[in-house]
This record gives sequence, C-alpha cells and structure tokens, in this order.
Amino acid sequence: MDIIENIDEWRNRYAEWLRSSDANRGSDGIEDSYPFVKNKRAPFSPARRALPMLNLALITTSGAYLDGTEPFDESKSGGDLNFREIPTAIKPDDLRFAARGYDPAAVNADANSLVPIWRLFEFESNGIIGALNSVFWSLSSYIPDAAGLVEETAPRLIERIERYDVQAALLVPASRLCHQTVSLVARSLEASGIPTMTLAVDQDAVESVRPPRTALYAGELGSVAGLPNFPEHQRRILDEALRLIEPMDQPSIRQLVVALESQVEKARGER
Repeated sequence: MDIIENIDEWRNRYAEWLRSSDANRGSDGIEDSYPFVKNKRAPFSPARRALPMLNLALITTSGAYLDGTEPFDESKSGGDLNFREIPTAIKPDDLRFAARGYDPAAVNADANSLVPIWRLFEFESNGIIGALNSVFWSLSSYIPDAAGLVEETAPRLIERIERYDVQAALLVPASRLCHQTVSLVARSLEASGIPTMTLAVDQDAVESVRPPRTALYAGELGSVAGLPNFPEHQRRILDEALRLIEPMDQPSIRQLVVALESQVEKARGER
C-alpha cells in the first residue's frame, strides 16, 4: 500500500504551493492553502504481543535535540529531513527544542507535554508497558515536503527502529503540520510490520492522512501528550491511548474521554 496515495498528484499540488505567496511568508505555521496529503486507505499491523510485553518506541516531532548538539535547520523550505536518535536516560534539562509551527511554552515548562519519556518510565515500572526503548526519535516540527519524508526519512528511521527490536511505537505531534508528519511515519511503520499509536488533537489532519491507529482528543497543539505540569492529565492520555493498541483490529480513529474527565477534575479543584 502506498504511504502517499496519488503521490504525483500531491507533488503537483505541493509545487504549486511552493510557488504561492503563502509558502514564502516566512510563517512558522502552515496556511490553509497547504496541500495536506489525502489518503483513502491505511496499512495495518496487528499487535503480536500484549502491552505489558511490548518494547515501546517513542517518536516525537517536537524538534527535540540534545543541548550542545546541532539543532534542526528550520530555514529549509521543505523542512529538515534528518532525525535525532536520543537516549531515554536523560534529564528534561538536557533537551532543547527547534519549535517551528508551535508555541514551545508548554514543552519548555514540562518536556512530558511532547516528549513523555518520564511518564512512560512510570508505565514501565508499573508494568503497563514491557519497556520503553533505550532511545527515542525526534523529527523536525516543520516538514512540508511529505514526499521527501516518506522516501528519504522514513526508510532510514525504520532501519534504526528495527535494530532495537521495537514491537510498537507511540507517535506524538507538536503542530498542525506535525499531524501529517507523524501520520505518514505511522503508515510507513505499519507497512513494515510495526504497530503504532498516533496521538492527535487535529481531527481534520488525521482524517485526511489516515494513520492506522489514532487516539484523538480535544487537546492543545504544543502539548499533545498532556498539559504541562499536570502529570495526571498526561498519564490519563497515554494510558488510554496505549491500551487501544492491542484491541484495535482495523485502521480507525478512537475518541479519548480524557478531556471530559479532566474538566470534571479541574471543576473539583483536583488538578
């Protein structure tokens, strides 16, 4: 199955967008004229292990990189197609973020809002997941070149992921455009036999690109893995999303109930 259906048609739309004024405004975000990928079908790989037995990989498009290393190049018109392979045995202060297309206030206040390593380590210690993989992967938050992503970045990323014997992957976007990026990476992973779960707060983007498994809720861009400094909110999102990996038997979008529960919690003053 094609990761981008009718890719030549998409390339034509993308080339037209690049020639337009919208693509040359220097905006951190994406204008409405951007040609989001449109897919009708999705690849799907069933989970072959229960969640407490999975080696889980984390993939984020927060633009995270280690302090003291080269940041993502945010000036490229098609986006920086490289990725960073970062050890999970780090401290939050070790991370920096090249944040184009989203407000980094939340992730600077609490890295778990986009890079939920420390929440996932809690899940590992509690036996909810088998293990968090020893490294996670970070992509640029601004990759409008979807064809370049699936043809250049995704194969190299899959090669690295397969070396770690990953059994499932959690993908966390940061911006609206990131929803397309993680959706295409998820499609690539599932086509190679690795089950995924994509967190999402932008319904239009995931319905257009069609990642295989999506956990959608009424959250905020820039803190898709949960509000900063609100650990219970983050745990609830991640727990509910991850527990859907195994029972899902076909591509679909599942609505999480976390937003309603969090509103009740805030009303009670329990945050």
